[in-house]
Amino acid sequence: MSSPRNIESFILEEGSTMEVTENNPPASEYFGRLTFSGDVMLKRLPPDVALSLSSTIENGHSLDPMVANTVAAAMKEWAIEHGATHFCHWFHPLTGSTAEKHDAFLSVNADGVAIEKFSGNALILGEPDASSFPSGGIRDTYEARGYTAWDGNSPAFLLSTTEGVTTLCIPTAFVSYTGEALDMKTPLIRSAQAVAKQAGRILRFFGSDTEVNQVIGTLGCEQEYFLIDQELFRDRLDLVTCGRTLLGASAPKGHQLDDHYFGTIPARVLSFMTEAESRLFELGVPVKTRHNEVAPGQYEVAPTFETTNVAADHQMLLMHVLRDVARRHGFECLMHEKPFAGINGSGKHINWSLSTDTGINLLDPKADTHTNLQFLVFLCAVIRAVDLHADLLRASIASVGNDHRLGANEAPPAIMSIFLGEMLTDILDQFEAGKPRKTMKGGKLDMNADSLPDIPRHSGDRNRTSPFAFTGNKFEFRAVGSTASVAWPTTVLNTMIAESLDFMAGQLEKRAGKKPTAAKRESAVRSLLKEVAKDHRRVCFDGDGYGEEWTAEAERRGLSNVRDSAHALPAFKSRQATSLFSKYGVLSGRELKARADVLIEQYVAKLEIEGRTMSSLLRTEVLPAALRTQAELADVVGATQVAGVECPDSEAELRLIVGLVSDLRTAVDEIDAAVSKGGKDPEKHSKELRTTLVPAMDRARTASDALERRIPAELWPLPTYAEMLLVTR
Repeated sequence: MSSPRNIESFILEEGSTMEVTENNPPASEYFGRLTFSGDVMLKRLPPDVALSLSSTIENGHSLDPMVANTVAAAMKEWAIEHGATHFCHWFHPLTGSTAEKHDAFLSVNADGVAIEKFSGNALILGEPDASSFPSGGIRDTYEARGYTAWDGNSPAFLLSTTEGVTTLCIPTAFVSYTGEALDMKTPLIRSAQAVAKQAGRILRFFGSDTEVNQVIGTLGCEQEYFLIDQELFRDRLDLVTCGRTLLGASAPKGHQLDDHYFGTIPARVLSFMTEAESRLFELGVPVKTRHNEVAPGQYEVAPTFETTNVAADHQMLLMHVLRDVARRHGFECLMHEKPFAGINGSGKHINWSLSTDTGINLLDPKADTHTNLQFLVFLCAVIRAVDLHADLLRASIASVGNDHRLGANEAPPAIMSIFLGEMLTDILDQFEAGKPRKTMKGGKLDMNADSLPDIPRHSGDRNRTSPFAFTGNKFEFRAVGSTASVAWPTTVLNTMIAESLDFMAGQLEKRAGKKPTAAKRESAVRSLLKEVAKDHRRVCFDGDGYGEEWTAEAERRGLSNVRDSAHALPAFKSRQATSLFSKYGVLSGRELKARADVLIEQYVAKLEIEGRTMSSLLRTEVLPAALRTQAELADVVGATQVAGVECPDSEAELRLIVGLVSDLRTAVDEIDAAVSKGGKDPEKHSKELRTTLVPAMDRARTASDALERRIPAELWPLPTYAEMLLVTR
């Protein structure tokens, strides 16, 4: 974790003309002030203790128990000065959100004397109930004991509510009494360790490890979200319960004109963003970018790169802060992948890379890439990993919400492929043909205007339709859903790539021999790269991922296209997956099976909640409005006919409404039947719901949306898309 004095990329550039006042200090003055790291830590701990804790944070070491009491006492005093009365172990259970159990600093001894206490043991270890969280069978209801253990690599922080209640939060791992992982953080840490170990072998082979002590995974996590008026949100049971609209006719204007994307941020929204960013800066979250997204009411925020573990914690904090601050401004922040049908959905792109503790990005191709054999080994390892483990990568982003988004004209398809760009594709072509001799250059782009500068042109374009794209010095995994914790897809990605780096390192060591000369080393690398490129390039695709042609081409290449989560998630139960995760110490077979069971059970539960919510909305709100409209129109038709006047248009409209009401009732009955059926086997039941409940809900929505277009506005019971989407303008 960087200290405030080392955040040049987060502060205003030198020479900025932006006015700085007492009410608007530069972010550098308060960045990280609510985290126990950097200057806060240095000012409050003895030098030797600060050095020990700094080593814990920066080098991935565990905290020395001898200094735990000193650290805890300093944290307590710091927290109390900021108004905190309680502390909690803050962790990521398998619910996909965060959890916390608050304990007071206040302690009363036998004599009735009250003092504030916080011991080193309380800092390092906690014991929450482990029986009521999803565990996939690892914990039964009667087996309650679980443990939280401080992850010292991620700094403690002070989290305040909008009402001013402050709590000291200790980021922790969460395991069962048997030591098995019950959270997102534990396997993430293990996977980061696994990929770092195998990456180190590659560096040693190339002799690049002389000054390197550690390989560090880095993440930059973009977050898309919607804002709608809070009062309108409260009037939509589907939004409150499910996070998305289950019904809703399209607004006359969506994003057809593309005028919202990167447009001027509305003043009310900018006020919300500014407050949210200030709170995030205080928590040490380096948010950098903000802008309007494609759909009306949709926005994006993105931080700069951080170490994997800290980035995952900060991503959960970012979502918490966005929701909390939005309510202060009269908004509700919607994180769902598809809160509104027919317009752009929301994703969470995770930008993944590997770096050394000396500051070298291992995925930086550098100028003459064709000679950068170390980079090409890492690149081909990633290509091989995505090809061999595409089913696991697809399963890692599977969810009910993401099923609505993947493959639409807003998100990558469910086919896992890699975009490399022209320059890297050309180099792989050269390797397959023989020895590569050149690196394609981008040159300069002439703007053909005297007042405009020539633009340095990259050697390759970008591709927003690719689920896994190389973007210059990192890979961007674009298929992750906006509600997801980044920890799980990153864990899967790390583990896959650890296996591939292991394979590459083993092959290189074998081919070059025990005491390789420079020539043998180069020969080993070139022969391996040629083979890997030939065997696994089928997963590389630089074209339009949205086109039907790619679906057909992918099938010819033998790439899988698993379109829904019910069929994607069982990949985690395969023998191949069990072997992979257990071999690299990320998850045991029992831990992985439990995780797969939890994900499938959550898929079933969320679908059933959506079905019940939709049934309730249709029966209690939409159908009464439709029947009233039908009755009023029937009265008009009857009165007109009694008067001896023909009214074919009104009669046709009445027949149409009667037919839609009938269709709606039939679909609601189908929804109720599908939800009530149940099933003892969650995996089988998930597939049944996908083939029965989901189509029934689609039919019900079609009928309801058609009725909405015909029911008078004063009778329609729900806020419309036009009302909800345009409120932020």
